[in-house]
Amino acid sequence: MPWSQTTPMDQKTKFIADHLRGTFSISELCTTYGISRKTGYKWIDRYLHDGPGGLEDQSRKPYTAPNRTPQHIVDALIDVRGHHPSWGAGKLLAFIEKRHRGWELPARSTACEILTRHGLVAKKRTRRRIGHPGEPTAPMLVPNDCWCADFKGQFKTMDGIYCYPLTITDGHSRYLLACQGLTSTKVEEAKPVFTRVFKEYGLPARIRTDNGVPFATNTLARLSKLSAWWVRLGVLPDLIEPGKPQQNGRHERMHRTLKAETTRPPSNSRIAQQRRFDRFRTEFNLERPHEALQMQTPASLYAASPRPMPDKLLPIVYPDHFEVRYVSANGGIRWNCDWVNVSTTCAGEYVGLEEIDDGIWNVFFGPLKLGRLLERQMRIEDAYGRLKRHHL
Repeated sequence: MPWSQTTPMDQKTKFIADHLRGTFSISELCTTYGISRKTGYKWIDRYLHDGPGGLEDQSRKPYTAPNRTPQHIVDALIDVRGHHPSWGAGKLLAFIEKRHRGWELPARSTACEILTRHGLVAKKRTRRRIGHPGEPTAPMLVPNDCWCADFKGQFKTMDGIYCYPLTITDGHSRYLLACQGLTSTKVEEAKPVFTRVFKEYGLPARIRTDNGVPFATNTLARLSKLSAWWVRLGVLPDLIEPGKPQQNGRHERMHRTLKAETTRPPSNSRIAQQRRFDRFRTEFNLERPHEALQMQTPASLYAASPRPMPDKLLPIVYPDHFEVRYVSANGGIRWNCDWVNVSTTCAGEYVGLEEIDDGIWNVFFGPLKLGRLLERQMRIEDAYGRLKRHHL
């Protein structure tokens, strides 16, 4: 048997019915229904004048609005906006004020609300927000725990050509592993520098960078072609939070010294500039005492990594309980007869999916977590898509 429910309208109807029977007085009825006599007389009066419809809740909207913008001003805003679609509320009000000196025009915010209410303001496109793991916490207790990499701000040499210095340091010892002037920040130029450094000094556990190219992109886990290559080598990217260079402060401090001693003024050409970078690197590593190292030199504390760079990339191996899927050239995988977009940076690679709950899967690219797959959400979106196509 279903639960019986009583609505306020049902209570009002019963109150009027009991009143029409004349069995109880108004005071007794109001006490029984838990209302005041004023409210009881109000319902009776509305029923006598408007019938059963009078018992419905009436609008509490005020009859007058003293602060409402006059309709002739609203019409003028809409008319001028129609002739000048690119004008904002401030320009529209200034234009109307010149034509109608005596009008008391509303504030700019009120004009914006009027335009929005009439559909004259285009909605801003919602940008996809890429998650961030937060402040990096990778330890720097021994050499090669974490390297730091970044591009020092570009500048022009005396021949008018831009130079982009790529710098790589060891976070623990501050050892400057590389300082190479490049012509751009493209992966094609940065990857050979990292290849040379990996072959000479081995592989670190992590590399800390900012969120700019070529280290990161606006995709899952902010993975880029360069950082995907690092993951294949067994090196995890360690990203600082956007707009917080202090989280890579020891590397930024090195940049300050590098800029002061090698780029003011710049050299005549990029080749000459590179010779200055090389001299600075030798002095910085072997001669210059470092206060954070108790006045020792970086070279006295640094030792190459015991992990050599492999000659060939080994395939990524996932645990047995993972579901493994191949990422096609357009960045997607097949999942239960559906197509799921992952990332074009993982194209040609395999990703692993680990089920952590019913229909909830964590998606990994090697040891790096890319995101989470929700099967229920996929089914809802698929059903909505079929319904939309049916109505079309």
